[in-house]
Formats: sequence, structure tokens, C-alpha cells
Amino acid sequence: MENKKIRIALTKGRLENKTVDLLDKIGYDVSELRDKGRRLILTIPDEDIEVVLAKAADVITYVEHGVCDIGVVGKDTIMEYGGKFYEITDLGFGRCKFALAGKKGDDFYSGYGVKTVATKYPNVTRTYFEAKGMDVDIVKIEGSVELAPLVSLADGIVDIVETGTTLKENGLEVFEDVAPISARLIVNTVSMKLKQERIAKIVKQIEENL
Repeated sequence: MENKKIRIALTKGRLENKTVDLLDKIGYDVSELRDKGRRLILTIPDEDIEVVLAKAADVITYVEHGVCDIGVVGKDTIMEYGGKFYEITDLGFGRCKFALAGKKGDDFYSGYGVKTVATKYPNVTRTYFEAKGMDVDIVKIEGSVELAPLVSLADGIVDIVETGTTLKENGLEVFEDVAPISARLIVNTVSMKLKQERIAKIVKQIEENL
């Protein structure tokens, strides 16, 4: 007998809101998700679905460890943290990109010294420059990465860029695009087998309403 309850982990914030809109479009009762207060675990009545709200990196952890069957998370987080799960569908919202940027007018690739790159995403950055056969020094920044080139901490930054307004306002520009980003649907590998019918149905409903 297939265990019917499905638990979905959503990335808090914008992806959460877009996913709730999508679930609403499918016809699910999302009233509890819209009026959640401070609760982190919510239910979709009549569907036997539980929704867990978490930070992006934790969505991956919950799905990987099987405490959630399905997750909605940005491709940026998947690229940075990796993990064992199935990446099923590109949901198409939350679109932006990873880009290499720096001070306007600078030539990032000039000279012979090892370049320093500041970023919140060291793994994405390392992978990108390794593919170019380039050795770079990576400095991990937690806050506003844009500061790093301005205070001469780094020659460039790898960061998520949506409109580029923040870069422009700080005298920076995109040197090149690194990778496109959007929200993805991920599924736990064991859940995919044990709850196959139920998950396939939800995935189908989601894909039909994108």
C-alpha cells in the first residue's frame, strides 16, 4: 500500500510565493499557505500534502534525507551544493543568472597574475574557472559582494544578477554570463520509487499548469 502523505519543501520568499500561486492554479486549497503567520509546516487540506518552508540550502538537505519527498529550489543552490536527488522540472520562474562582474571598464583577463574573485558561491565559481583552465583565488563573502572590487579585495565577483541595477549603481558591469538560473522541482530518490504514483500525479499537475 502506497503511503499517501506527500511532504513538499519550499524555498522561503519569492520562490515560495510563485509556487503557492502555481499550486493555487492547479486547484489546491492554498488558504493555509497564504495565511501562514509564523508557522513553518502547513497543510493542503483534501490532498494529504504537507508543506515545509525552509531556506534554499535546507530544502536540498530535507529532500536528500527523505524527510521531504519533493522540493522547489533555485538552480543556483543546486549548482552550489549538489546532492543526491532527481532534478525533474524547470519551473521557469525565479529566472536570473550567475555572472562574472567587476569595475566598469576593467579587463578581467588582462595581465598574468592569479585573479581574485569574491563570491557567495565558491563551488560554482571554482567549477566555472576550472572549465576555463584558470587558477583563481576565491574569497567567500556573506554580505554585499559588490563591495569587493570597490575596496580592491577582488578583481571580480561571481554573483546572481537579475536586472544589473545594483551593479550599475555601484560602478560595476557584467563581464560575462556564467549560467542561467530558475526554480527547479527536485524529488527524493527513494520517494520516487515508494510514492511513484502520487508524485507522478503531482509532477504532471505542476507541468500542465506552468
